[in-house]
Amino acid sequence: QVQLVESGGGLVQPGGSLRLSCTASGSIFSNYPVGWYRQSPGKQRDVVASIGPSGAIFYAVPVKGRFTISRDNPKNTVYLQMNGLKPEDTAVYYCRTFTSPPMWGQGTQVTVSS
Repeated sequence: QVQLVESGGGLVQPGGSLRLSCTASGSIFSNYPVGWYRQSPGKQRDVVASIGPSGAIFYAVPVKGRFTISRDNPKNTVYLQMNGLKPEDTAVYYCRTFTSPPMWGQGTQVTVSS
């Protein structure tokens, strides 16, 4: 069973950068696609980016060109580098495995504000 822990969130000014990390334990993390999702108050949890076991990548349109997802399989970690942050990016960010059922982390808060 996979357990996921996110870290790296915080408060940043518009235009700033953050790097989120998602570290897994309890399973072979490298075997699964992993995604980043985000959720703001009153909104649905939406996919931000995902990465496959061999590096196939998807980005949601609002973050294309600004965010980069990557993984370090020996470290059982997936990263989300977020550049050019906007207030609209403010949300709790979650990582998940694309397994049946999916496994979710606890979330890390990202706040973009002047």
